[in-house]
Amino acid sequence: MSEVITPEHKQSKWSMVGKDAYAMPLEDIDLSHPGIWQANEYLPFLERLRNEDPVHYCKESAVGPYWSVMKYKDILEVDTNPDIYSSEPTIGIVDTFEEFTLPSFIAMDRPKHDDQRRIVQPVVAPANLKNLEVLIRERVCKILDSLPLEKEFDWVESVSIELTTQMLATLFDFPFEDRYKLTYWSDMATSIPGGGLAKSQEERWEAIQECLAYFTRLWNERVNTEPGFDLISMLAHGESTRDMPPDEFLGNLLLLIVGGNDTTRNSISGGVIALNENPQEYAKLRKDTSLIPNMVSEIIRWQTPLAYMRRTAVRDTELGGKHIKAGDKVIMWYVSGNRDAEVINRPNDFWIDRPNARNHLSFGFGIHRCMGNRLAEMQLRILWEEIMQRFHFVELEGEPQRVYSSFIKGYTHLPVVLHGKT
Repeated sequence: MSEVITPEHKQSKWSMVGKDAYAMPLEDIDLSHPGIWQANEYLPFLERLRNEDPVHYCKESAVGPYWSVMKYKDILEVDTNPDIYSSEPTIGIVDTFEEFTLPSFIAMDRPKHDDQRRIVQPVVAPANLKNLEVLIRERVCKILDSLPLEKEFDWVESVSIELTTQMLATLFDFPFEDRYKLTYWSDMATSIPGGGLAKSQEERWEAIQECLAYFTRLWNERVNTEPGFDLISMLAHGESTRDMPPDEFLGNLLLLIVGGNDTTRNSISGGVIALNENPQEYAKLRKDTSLIPNMVSEIIRWQTPLAYMRRTAVRDTELGGKHIKAGDKVIMWYVSGNRDAEVINRPNDFWIDRPNARNHLSFGFGIHRCMGNRLAEMQLRILWEEIMQRFHFVELEGEPQRVYSSFIKGYTHLPVVLHGKT
């Protein structure tokens, strides 16, 4: 699920940081290196490829050769044809690294994918979401009421991480006092050794093994009791998951942890940045809070918390006039498709009353469409409803610090000051 690119590549020949996207040869553009994503310099590269070479072959990179699919309709074609574009062996841009390529249902094809996904799907079914809504609102209110007014603090730590970690603990029925372990494991699973939280691959693997040991204990407790309505019980009692080997259990755990944590958390932070960068939209929101559900979809499009998903061609095929060979890596850049003017009007504008705002790619399409999309939307909706009840302005006080990754499009630090209603 994670990329493995060593820190020396930050200033290596692979880095695009500081380069002019329009001055360099088209074939030299490499979107896989995390530097331009952390430096927030990626948009011109996406724009040039979308306009000039929307199915682009990168012959050389730190992660080997790969195709970049840049336009909405081409991404849709790849995402909805799993018999041509396989999710195996991994959804990340790196093929393998030492022992760390774990099976999980997002990186499986049918029928195994469908069988395993079906086991955990009920936790985000409409009936359960309705039950969760009251709990989420209680927690949101408690979090927001604990925040200081007129004093700088880190929004990522105090709000984005806190809310999503509490939600994860609920979905797993995980010991609440240990819930920050979930955040730690999620960050370690997606960290590039030397470029983020993990200082080395060994430290990262140690954290992942700690995650497996903790959840194995929970599994053993629940497999011998009546099935509960939590993800561990569902996996332990599910017909197609109860006999999983440890690496598959771990892979599915990390999928559910990262999927339930990083994406929502970074959209929570992204919404604050988008509204600060577009004060006219913030003013519009103050006048009409009924726009919040639509704004939530626009935040998720504008942020695109997972920049890409990878597929692997299982046979020779053609896409956008290009010949793709069996075994080629095909990267669907959702973040580019979400800025495609052929499908999305005024794609570079953050527009909270955008018509058809849900018509974005951030959740993917087809059999791998994000399982928790409605839960993510609900958390964001409730959060912004309660923010607007309490605060006139969540004011950004400095530059956001971004994750060193071309996969997780997110934030490590967001300094804000809250101004109350007068």
